[in-house]
Amino acid sequence: MNNSESSPVHSGNVAFVEAVHEQFLSDPGSVAPEWRRYFDALERETETPEPATVPAAPTAPAAPAAPVGAPAQPLPEANRDAPAEAGNKQQASVLQLINAHRFRGHQQADLDPLRQYERPRLPELDPAYYNFTEADLGKVFNTGSLFAPDELPLSEIIDIVKATYCRAIGAEYMHINETEQKRWIQQRLEETRGAPQFSNEKKEKILQRIIAANALEEYLHARYVGQKRFSLEGGEALIPLLDEIVQSSGEIGIREAVIGMAHRGRINVLINIIGKLPEELFDEFEGQGAAGGALDPAGDVKYHLGYSSDIQTAGGVVHLTLAFNPSHLEIIDPVVEGSVRARQDRRNDKTRKQVLPIILHGDAAFAGQGVVMETFNLSQTRGYTTGGTVHIIVNNQIGFTTSDLLDSRSTLYCTDVAKMVQAPIFHVNGDDPEAVTHVAKLALDFRMKFKKDVVIDMVCYRKHGHNEADEPATTQPIMYRQINGHKNVRELYAQRLVEEQVVSPDAVEDMARSYIDSLQNNKVVAGTKASNADIRFLINYEPYKNTPWDMEVKTGLGPASIERLTERITTVPAHFKLHPTVAKIMENRKKMGAGELPLDWGYAETLAYAALLDEGFPIRLSGQDSGRGTFFHRHAVIHNQEDGETYLPLQHVKDGQPSFLVINSILSEEAVLAFDYGYSSSEPNALTIWEAQFGDFANGAQVVIDQFISSCEAKWGRFCGLTLFLPHGYDGQGPEHSSARLERYLQLCARENMQVCLPSTPAQMFHLLRRQIIRPYRKPLVVMTPKSLLRHKLSTSSLEKITDGKFELVIDEIDAQIDKTAVTRLLICAGKVYYDLLAARRDNALNNIAIIRLEQLFPFPSAEMKQVIDSYPNAVEVVWVQEEPKNQGSWYYMQSRGTMIGCLSEQHLFGYAGRFYSASPAVGYLSAHLAQQKKLVEDALQLEKLEVTHLRSAYNGQP
Repeated sequence: MNNSESSPVHSGNVAFVEAVHEQFLSDPGSVAPEWRRYFDALERETETPEPATVPAAPTAPAAPAAPVGAPAQPLPEANRDAPAEAGNKQQASVLQLINAHRFRGHQQADLDPLRQYERPRLPELDPAYYNFTEADLGKVFNTGSLFAPDELPLSEIIDIVKATYCRAIGAEYMHINETEQKRWIQQRLEETRGAPQFSNEKKEKILQRIIAANALEEYLHARYVGQKRFSLEGGEALIPLLDEIVQSSGEIGIREAVIGMAHRGRINVLINIIGKLPEELFDEFEGQGAAGGALDPAGDVKYHLGYSSDIQTAGGVVHLTLAFNPSHLEIIDPVVEGSVRARQDRRNDKTRKQVLPIILHGDAAFAGQGVVMETFNLSQTRGYTTGGTVHIIVNNQIGFTTSDLLDSRSTLYCTDVAKMVQAPIFHVNGDDPEAVTHVAKLALDFRMKFKKDVVIDMVCYRKHGHNEADEPATTQPIMYRQINGHKNVRELYAQRLVEEQVVSPDAVEDMARSYIDSLQNNKVVAGTKASNADIRFLINYEPYKNTPWDMEVKTGLGPASIERLTERITTVPAHFKLHPTVAKIMENRKKMGAGELPLDWGYAETLAYAALLDEGFPIRLSGQDSGRGTFFHRHAVIHNQEDGETYLPLQHVKDGQPSFLVINSILSEEAVLAFDYGYSSSEPNALTIWEAQFGDFANGAQVVIDQFISSCEAKWGRFCGLTLFLPHGYDGQGPEHSSARLERYLQLCARENMQVCLPSTPAQMFHLLRRQIIRPYRKPLVVMTPKSLLRHKLSTSSLEKITDGKFELVIDEIDAQIDKTAVTRLLICAGKVYYDLLAARRDNALNNIAIIRLEQLFPFPSAEMKQVIDSYPNAVEVVWVQEEPKNQGSWYYMQSRGTMIGCLSEQHLFGYAGRFYSASPAVGYLSAHLAQQKKLVEDALQLEKLEVTHLRSAYNGQP
């Protein structure tokens, strides 16, 4: 080669030129004009209208490689106009050819086992595109950073890049901005040239796992004819893929892995990876599965169930958990992330090296469901990162019956969404188990080194229909004709190893027979179950079982504790300059702690957190604008007005305190709520709270509420103490910002599955939060939190309510002038409307009316409510008052026998006061809102305007 100093390309300068060329390919405008003209001229060598000006080569030592996206490198002035020599042009073209394969080789890779689609012809991958001829193939060129000898014949260079990037592995990584990450992946791929060198022992183990995956499916297919199991057939290479990750994880110090997946292949993973006993699975196929929750043993189908076990690896025990998952496909993704984050926090694993999230996806769901994008968006944020996730796509190339790419997505690959976080993507042919295994190790190592998400797209097929009772050929006749004539991966890989003389045909059959014998003898077939597992970091749920919801616990605080904690939550560093409004809030909180001012909501909530931290309970509070509080009441994060520095008083309650994290989440409800559900279900000792900015924001997370929060115990026996803050209250702010859809939660309530509360005072909020974690009762808590009440002059509490009080399920009339024997009408309500009724009753001096507050709607406190109602002997008229329209809110719930109806006798008249039926939660005009609010209060105070029900006639005398 000519190493003339006038040339920009020589053996000491290749890395620099390659880096600038990468930069040029990504963004031509980001490189110097001289380099742009040079590369443009190379690409249209025969069409250049004028001689190209070749940039001068840098003087020795060579300049370091420029990262993609970095400012263009300055060029020396000397020799700027030196002519480009043919040899130098060809050398630069070689580098372009190599780089083109790194960028686009994946599009010509042999990825589809069925070979359904013709791979595109990409001119830039053809040597002829660079004017190379047959005669040039024997010429020797510098290989640049290609993992090969410095100089090779062009034909060998082409063979290397084709083998590396166009065979069974198609790598997408050149979209990553960080040069170090790209260089790392490049070296790992190119040093093996796309053909990992496994020992015969390793190959035999891979074959064993393939046989296990296939034999299980065939066994179940024969034994349970026609039953749904969502077979893994066509994608059996998933089992050696997961096995490689688990075994390698143990060797590098990972102690736990949490796996999330939908139903395709789940049974196979449960048996062959997690270590579920075969008999347990067979019982489920025969309808004899274990019951679900203790209160409501509903259970779930076998391909939704989770499991956990301890697997022995060469590097130690790895605790595996397969998360329970409903049928809503990708919704498990953020749940797994939350569970992993809780486990990392429990281990104080700040480097994220001890607990690994692994999520399996379907190709159609990965491309189609928005929660995937939301989960990626969480991946590098402070409050939600888990240090990177290994994503595995079982790419069946079909979604139920949709296989036409024009219908299934708008992107080239189903994986393109992962590029939003610059995750590397490794497409791999599922019929090549060695390539799959190689990619598994590569992906795991990348995650561990760079703490980033990584994606494996295992391209395979689905042997049967969506389930085993489905007939796929009716909608995909061509695809299933190919599938039916295609050898499965077990046959292909066994044949390959027999030809390589790694195993004999008899050995293959022996492996299959041995596996079936193990199944029939109820032996664990997922590697080696560990007998020496470390149980220090496992959670014991026994203390939370069989706890009654009305168990009494002490939630009050003594004066000395209040004084000490108030001092801690109102102290900020001396150099902090507070915003005047925040400074006033802090001063008022000091006075509240001293009993000089009534307590407001912000102080009561903060004091509750401080007391829990003081007693050893960690706290996690997340949501949009939770640091300050949407309604300007919390101020858990204090900002220095001089330099923006932040300070969290609740992180300084005492030395050695547990963690307090308040985090402003991304603008997401579905993924964030699912994350916090996963966190809470894996960490029962922490108070975990998700806060909606407005209550209606939970609408976007309804699947989490329906399929996890309200039903996890009934279906799976899983405990969850997650608290939801849903701002609720009719303030004339329009439909959606008024209602948190209380009726939806009440409709989901059954068998003490969760709690729904509407606290009406700061003290009630204080005791409710403390009760949630101090009481060994782990059920979700839905709190309809206030908005305007946060600063309402009547909605305050005395310090005595903190020291001597508790959470009151029902609050009786508070005005002393109300004589219970003179009361003829009882108004029962929950939430903000109480203060409107109280003001109107006082203004009109209606001393025959008493107002009762129901603070906990579910579980309904029947005994407490009946006791209060019975204390009014002459109150025949009982009215339920609500702000919501009649078809929403609590009215229909209050008519059920287990609630208000069960507390009334046959002489009572039960009436309703509130808004009329409506399709919308509220009106959008303030004037209309005020008119409706005025009318419902008047209706409540004047029974003759009410619709009343005589219980004897309505319920046949059986209240």
